[in-house]
Amino acid sequence: MKNTKYVFVTGGVTSSLGKGIIAASLAKLLQERGYSVTIQKLDPYINIDPGTLNPYEHGECYVTDDGAETDLDLGHYERFLNIPTSQANNVTTGRIYQSVINKERRGEFLGKTVQVIPHITDEIKHRIQILGKTGKYDIVITEIGGTVGDIESLPYVESVRQLQWELGQENAIVIHLTLVPYLAAAGELKTKPTQHSVKMLMQSGINPNILVCRTEHEINDSIRRKLALFCNVKKQDVIQSLDAETIYDVPNMMFDEGLDKVVLEKLELSSEKQPKLIDWNDFVNKHKNPKSTIEVGLIGKYVELRDSYKSITEAFIHAGATNEVKVKVRWIHSEELTPENAASKLEGLNGVLVAPGFGERGIEGKIAAVQVARENNIPFFGICLGMQMAVIEYSRNILNLAGANSTEMSEKTAHPVINLMEEQKNITDKGGTMRLGAWDCTIEKDSKVFDAYKSELISERHRHRYEFNNEYLKQIEAAGMKATGVNTKTGLVEIVEIPSHPWFVGVQYHPEYKSTVLNPHPLFVGFIKAALQHSKK
Repeated sequence: MKNTKYVFVTGGVTSSLGKGIIAASLAKLLQERGYSVTIQKLDPYINIDPGTLNPYEHGECYVTDDGAETDLDLGHYERFLNIPTSQANNVTTGRIYQSVINKERRGEFLGKTVQVIPHITDEIKHRIQILGKTGKYDIVITEIGGTVGDIESLPYVESVRQLQWELGQENAIVIHLTLVPYLAAAGELKTKPTQHSVKMLMQSGINPNILVCRTEHEINDSIRRKLALFCNVKKQDVIQSLDAETIYDVPNMMFDEGLDKVVLEKLELSSEKQPKLIDWNDFVNKHKNPKSTIEVGLIGKYVELRDSYKSITEAFIHAGATNEVKVKVRWIHSEELTPENAASKLEGLNGVLVAPGFGERGIEGKIAAVQVARENNIPFFGICLGMQMAVIEYSRNILNLAGANSTEMSEKTAHPVINLMEEQKNITDKGGTMRLGAWDCTIEKDSKVFDAYKSELISERHRHRYEFNNEYLKQIEAAGMKATGVNTKTGLVEIVEIPSHPWFVGVQYHPEYKSTVLNPHPLFVGFIKAALQHSKK
């Protein structure tokens, strides 16, 4: 069995420094050097998972093959490493406490007083090591959410301290990501915030092994020496992370800084094999040097926080590079669309994507957008709720089923073309009870989706409670909208298309979750290709 090594990534000074991107970039470089690597995220909030969180709170909820609703950083891990994550890759404080409390109720602690130390920290250490004990990975990188000094992060920091002591410094190291701000008035970079952040970490019993410093300006030799001296690290262990043009530049930047080499030295692993990043750099080159530009409208309810659609915008980047085109996104709030203004608001677009979401707010705007795309032969892509809106629009305007709707929006609708799934009808708990994870779908050969996938059987990730109502299937198909993808076990319609339209596809699942740098999602590639053809007209 492998002697798995552990790398912990903590953050200081401020949030949103990019711990997830640094962790993913390091993992990519280690993977290129021949090591099997995975990344996990420890989230300090008390929710069991982000599944019940409003996207405005936490951005997109990412879903894994095995049905875990997780933090959006897991999307970055998959996009960079091209390997799937799982339930074990995301741990929340809520899950930790729930597990410990359940054990206490079962009497597993033999009457002991249950405390943060050792019971909570033991559970955290157990969760951290689950992936390492599978024998599949040489290195497990663990990103700790939040910022050092946050009350809610303290049990995680203490668990890391204990693990370093138990496993030894050569088996568990800490990378501290921090900020070196530039003060324009003084005309210089300031190291004091980093010194304070490291001091706070050291008060918790952890000496960071490597400092990664986010900065807008180059860190010169004297600043590196100063940081090394005051933060108890060697000068070569101070790594600068300059603001990047794109997140996909970061692996190359970290390679140039020698982050992977320093990590391997600390973990006493060989660093002879050099990362080549051939396919990666081919993608970056295409992404940065497009031959043309198209504009796609993203119609959503949460467009004020663009992280709500992170996987979709990244899938646009992957598909854009494949088609050697820059995909410009026009963000359109569905609440601002009406049947009267939709055509003018969508004018000039080469493609329309109606995004996922929940609840009735902004629904009529999404339906108006579908109608404009359908009637004007603009390439259309509907995802989850977007697919359901396409069915409702078609039912109302082509089948003349007045008031056709989803029972999610209107329980008493005369024509429930979208209905609550049968197995969902008796469920009262909202968390983790949707149809989640990977499900199979059989595709008709004579279809746009088959042209994209080149396969009759696919597996895609889901996150929904409502579905296409099969009672209306014959009627809708007779009018020209075809169900070209079906889950044969459940009869659930997964994909709808309009064959007479240049490219009109709605899918019940979330294809964006599976798009990666090295495997752009075929439906996004097809959609962007259709949008490119539309732009040439």
